[in-house]
Amino acid sequence: MKYELMNMLAEAAATATDAAAAAEMPEMSTGAAIIYYAVQFLPMILIFVIFYFMLIRPQRKKDKEAQEMLKNLKVGDRICTIGGIYGTIVRIKDEVLTIEVGEAKSQMMIARWAVKNVDTLSINNDAETLL
Repeated sequence: MKYELMNMLAEAAATATDAAAAAEMPEMSTGAAIIYYAVQFLPMILIFVIFYFMLIRPQRKKDKEAQEMLKNLKVGDRICTIGGIYGTIVRIKDEVLTIEVGEAKSQMMIARWAVKNVDTLSINNDAETLL
């Protein structure tokens, strides 16, 4: 008895939903239906295009430039690591760089991916002029 009542309520709800959907959507030809659905999806498509040109494309370009910079590292380059350490590359072996740091020329080993950028200015201390 309880299940019969639940089935009757479910059928009534489905019938009401179908009737509401039919009342909203007038009958139209196939071509008109295609245009109707295309217009419905147009905002979603525009949002995706905007996201692509505003976020995805610039990030890919930036990643490509960073990979190119890491690939072109050479001995003698003055670098800054992602930790803020300035040093000069003295040895490169696969993915490990050995850099000299500070006045005492202390050597450190870092991973290649830890290089943030290659500097064009030489920064040792305030007393020296920048080269």
